[in-house]
Amino acid sequence: MPERKTLERAKRDKREGKSASTQAGEFVREEIDHVREGKHGVRSSKQAIAIGLSKARRAGVKLPASKSASPATKRKAAQDSHAAKDGHAKSTTRSRATTTALKKESAKPASRAALSRQASKTAGRRTAADRSAAAKKAATTKGAAGRSAAAKKAAHTRAMNKQAASGHHRAAH
Repeated sequence: MPERKTLERAKRDKREGKSASTQAGEFVREEIDHVREGKHGVRSSKQAIAIGLSKARRAGVKLPASKSASPATKRKAAQDSHAAKDGHAKSTTRSRATTTALKKESAKPASRAALSRQASKTAGRRTAADRSAAAKKAATTKGAAGRSAAAKKAAHTRAMNKQAASGHHRAAH
């Protein structure tokens, strides 16, 4: 069961008109935190993401599987979406078995380095037009204050990178 704070953040994202994948991102973040805290492990970064997406669908986020997903993934996505509407009790035996299996796995796939590799790999598979469209949509749902903060952060990052490139790198303030 997702934490109350995660559900609230996802609801806030929905109210703000953000996409289903942004709403689902809250559940993915929670899952990665669980792995880092040692509640359980995962085989890969992809598995942590998949668990988060599954929880999001079961919590009612309207997130269909991607067009390029395997038939098994599409079936699981449909099953999770159906489970959101279906109020029957979940099997404690199966739930315990899943948790026991996950506890034997590693926490390394949730490290910053592993997630960075996963993100870069995934971004590399997307077209430039697709990435650009996503960025434009993000900018419209951000709001004026959000855009201003993002611009300031970008300017600061550019300044820091320029400084590092010229060899005048100093300790972060």
